[in-house]
Amino acid sequence: MSELVDTSSARRAKNIVVGVLFVALGTLVNLAGAQLATAFKLPLFLDCFGTAIATMWGGVIPGVAVGYLTNVFNSFFDEAALYYGLVSVVIAVLVSAFVDHGYFKERRTALPCIAVVGVASGALSTIITWMLFGFGFTGGISTPLVMFIYDHVLHVEFAAQLLGDILVDLLDKTIVLSISLLFVWNVPKRLRAFVSFEPWQQEPLSERDRVNVRSAHPRVLSLRTKVVLLISIIMLVVGVVTAMISFALFRSSMEMEQSHYAFGITDVAKKAIDPDRVNAFIAHGEAEPDFQPTEDLLGQIRDSFSNVTYLYVYQIREDGCHVALDPDTAEEQGSAPGDVIPFDEAFREQLPALLAGEQIAPVVSNESYGWLLSVYDPLYDSKGDCVAYVCADVSMDQIMADSNAFLARVVALFLAFFVAICVIVVWLSDFSVILPLNSIALATNGFAFDDEHSREGTVEQMHRLNVRTGDEVENLYQAVVKTAEDTVHYIANAEEQAETIERMQDNLIMVMADLLESRDQFTGDHVIETAAYTRVIMAQMRRDGVYLDQLTDEFVSDVAHSAPLHDIGKICVPDAILNKPGRLTDEEFEVMKGHTVAGAEILERAKGAVSDPAYLDEAKRLAMSHHEKWNGQGYPQGLAGEEIPLSARIMAVADVFDALVSKRSYKDGFPIEKALDIIREGAGTHFDPQVAGAFLRAEAEVRHIAADHGDDQGQQTFDVHDA
Repeated sequence: MSELVDTSSARRAKNIVVGVLFVALGTLVNLAGAQLATAFKLPLFLDCFGTAIATMWGGVIPGVAVGYLTNVFNSFFDEAALYYGLVSVVIAVLVSAFVDHGYFKERRTALPCIAVVGVASGALSTIITWMLFGFGFTGGISTPLVMFIYDHVLHVEFAAQLLGDILVDLLDKTIVLSISLLFVWNVPKRLRAFVSFEPWQQEPLSERDRVNVRSAHPRVLSLRTKVVLLISIIMLVVGVVTAMISFALFRSSMEMEQSHYAFGITDVAKKAIDPDRVNAFIAHGEAEPDFQPTEDLLGQIRDSFSNVTYLYVYQIREDGCHVALDPDTAEEQGSAPGDVIPFDEAFREQLPALLAGEQIAPVVSNESYGWLLSVYDPLYDSKGDCVAYVCADVSMDQIMADSNAFLARVVALFLAFFVAICVIVVWLSDFSVILPLNSIALATNGFAFDDEHSREGTVEQMHRLNVRTGDEVENLYQAVVKTAEDTVHYIANAEEQAETIERMQDNLIMVMADLLESRDQFTGDHVIETAAYTRVIMAQMRRDGVYLDQLTDEFVSDVAHSAPLHDIGKICVPDAILNKPGRLTDEEFEVMKGHTVAGAEILERAKGAVSDPAYLDEAKRLAMSHHEKWNGQGYPQGLAGEEIPLSARIMAVADVFDALVSKRSYKDGFPIEKALDIIREGAGTHFDPQVAGAFLRAEAEVRHIAADHGDDQGQQTFDVHDA
């Protein structure tokens, strides 16, 4: 075990070094491809050769790592590249999925997969572009094609951008993936095997076992699905909360920045206004000599700052805002001097401070003049009194546009990170939890309680797994292995004890048969011979396909074990009747017939002393019914046809035949031919015709048994285990 652990540690160290070098080389290949496309001014990206090769060769993890690192390096020269990391990650995931399903092994399935990758990356690029920049043909590789589509085919910006990006990506990915496939297909197998990115926490599985392990179907959801769902839910909740907080903080900072910006503008405007002239401007307007130059200068200041929508001067009174200066804009005419503007609802809370001439915090309103961020900067006259407020309005639309662009960047970064983390989590959970657990399950599923070689093979297979996750999974593995070992030992001991008990029960049967033999010199041979005949009959019936639903292995075993007990009731018959050297009188025969009921009663009482009384149940039926006849003329119950238990119908043939060919105190034995004829004549009246037929078809075996016992009566032995 220690050698295995040392070997696995060395293998993991080698994999880490090789993996780092492989990812670094793949990233360089991506960067080189992009530089090649730029140098030759190709309408292509060529920036995912490394991603494709790394994924096809090493799997999804190196593919994701190469793709994401490529975007990180490119972001040093173009910030937007980082936000397109999601495209690289999705490409790696799709290529990995197609490789795992074997779709890249044949051209007829590879080409549709390449098309899927091209369409997906193009569509995703369009969505990210729209989220980050909107549209307007910003100068990307696909821009000329997009403009052509917009001018001549589709006159919708989004549709034109989408189609253009998809066509360019389709061409790019077809070239890149086709070349990558040719390269990977021609890499020597030894080199491919050297580069391994599978962090096995056990002995690596063969391809066949890996397929079996991964094809396990859980009852509801697989552990892999649950892990992905759990991580997805956690990350989505964290991502949404983080995005909302980031968005709120960014918008707040933008509002604060624009407020400082607006206050800077009002400071500039205040220097252009004579505060002592404000009341005159309100009263006389353009009639005042300095009014128009001041208003024009205010308009010039406003137009010098692109973010400022309105710049004006109001005097705040109880009845509203009295206009002092309000220069016209390109879109609308300003209010006339002296006009009274009602207070917007957003300013109601600020009115006391405004009437008192105090500085107020910026106010966001969305009422008569649109969605605005307004700053009111008090203007003091030469006496130090607040005569008016210089007001600047900044459009919130631009603030929200900037905030939305920021949110789009956050979402793009998060989605790339989210997909990458999900891939890594699934990859790690596969090798650390899911594959070890499924491997243990696969090994234990082969555990067969009734097969010694299978049991031992399962334990050996479980030892070979060598799970070494170092956590609860390894604890479970060790516990399962120990349980399997203990179970194997327990079953072996139990089987040995069962064999001992079975031998004791067999010997008990023979002791009981010997007990009869001590009273009836013929019964000992009789029980042995009839037991042999029953086995011959049952074997032939199986070959003939007769009563197969009843002739189970258990039934055959029970009948074979219990056959020697069919005459056990004779122990209750008086010696004078049992060994009478002539034919019995009617009264004596009635006593003799009682051995059937007596035998059943004896065996019923014996069942309580046996751990597995199943064969005694069959013995009881044999003892009770082996003198019943197919036509209902037998005893003790007068059963007919299939009312008679099958075991008793079998015993009836064996019993009568042995009685015919055996010598008794009152008769000599019949020749075998004569006995067979009597059995044949009794089929359908005395005997079940199917049973009698099977007996007659096994004549060769019957003759062999009869001959053996006839040659040396009383000295033959019978082993109930012989087939």
